[in-house]
Amino acid sequence: MGVPRNWRLQQQRYRLVGEVCDKCGERIFPPRDVCPECEAPANTPVRFSGRGEVYSYSTVHTPPRGFEAYVPYTVALVQLEEGPMVTAQLTDVDAEHVRIGMPVEMVTRKIQEEGAEGAIIYGYKFRPAHFEQHSP
Repeated sequence: MGVPRNWRLQQQRYRLVGEVCDKCGERIFPPRDVCPECEAPANTPVRFSGRGEVYSYSTVHTPPRGFEAYVPYTVALVQLEEGPMVTAQLTDVDAEHVRIGMPVEMVTRKIQEEGAEGAIIYGYKFRPAHFEQHSP
């Protein structure tokens, strides 16, 4: 992935900015041009809290190219407090301590490096959190 694309994804990756549909109110992440619920244009930005809980997870032992240095690592499907599901790597927790329903919060961490002289890519990951879970 090149520098221009990484630059365009900054809001999404660093601040968890998605969109809300003006017609039906659906909160969308990652941002899309059209609401997946009602097919209306969805272009109003919304910043998500970054709080949620683990809905499902898996530990990766055979990674895709570019992620070999990080194995084993755990990837989770996180249900954000505001509704959307986000797929992300978990950090600051050993795989044997992860559980479904575990409260998590977003943090910005290194995702990968593009070669020895390439860009270092940062983005969101989730770590265990100690906060009150609120209903959306």
